[in-house]
Amino acid sequence: MRFGLLGTGPWAELAHGPALQAHPEAELVGVWGRRPEAAADIAGRFGARPYADVDALLADCDAVAVALPPDVQAPLAVRAARAGRHLLLDKPVATTAAAAREVAGAVAESKVASVVFFTLRFRPETVRWIEEQRAAGGWQLGRADWLSSIHDSGGSDSPFAVSPWRREKGGLWDVGPHALSVLLPLLGDVADLEGSVAAVAGPGDLVQLALRHTSGAVGTCALGHTAAPAAAGTAVELRGAAGTAVMPEGKTDAVAAFGSAVDALLDSVRTGRAHPCDIRFGLRVTEILAAAQDRLGAGR
Repeated sequence: MRFGLLGTGPWAELAHGPALQAHPEAELVGVWGRRPEAAADIAGRFGARPYADVDALLADCDAVAVALPPDVQAPLAVRAARAGRHLLLDKPVATTAAAAREVAGAVAESKVASVVFFTLRFRPETVRWIEEQRAAGGWQLGRADWLSSIHDSGGSDSPFAVSPWRREKGGLWDVGPHALSVLLPLLGDVADLEGSVAAVAGPGDLVQLALRHTSGAVGTCALGHTAAPAAAGTAVELRGAAGTAVMPEGKTDAVAAFGSAVDALLDSVRTGRAHPCDIRFGLRVTEILAAAQDRLGAGR
């Protein structure tokens, strides 16, 4: 499958480019970015051609892998889908429910395949753990915390610390999708957006979410990029009839996980079966985050 890479930031350099270059059933044909010099650099590193015109790249590929801020990703994903190109998108799909619905509508109308790269859902050890806990069932409480210090006042050497959209939208939108990508398959969808989502703002960009799921379970998420370094960390814990289950720390790196996402897209194209992390799941995650953002704005 011929892939076009849209985006030239850290994720394109650290995950998308290496994974597409190494995948035996993918060919990285071109790179487009908002900075032509960066597109030329990324293309040169991974044996592809830089494109100044995104439509020219769409004409030369079968699918696009997107490594762009969500507000830039969404309209380009619509454009690519309407051109008949399969989509390998990044999370979140967009930062408004309306924009995410437009992407989902374009995918449905064009009948292209779609996969959203929720990193944990493409790590084999996480997939196995989720399947085991779903089989166990009976969960009453779920907790998924994603706390980093990349925007702590002490500074950070993370390549994502200088990302303007992450600074603007905060951890709710950047790491919130990771938390939801684990809780939703285990506890069920959020029962309803109006009555089942609560959010409280803390210092910096820290947010605490509380969710009521269709299973009857309650999920909570602590999210943010301004945690004190000593408080940073990731944890997922379930409590219920089977006792307590804690998600193991993953060892699969981002390149291998993205390679699995490429596999998932190829399988969806060949079989016509939707992947669990397709655009519809990406839309639902966006809707829940948008509802949480509304609660924060309303002080609820």
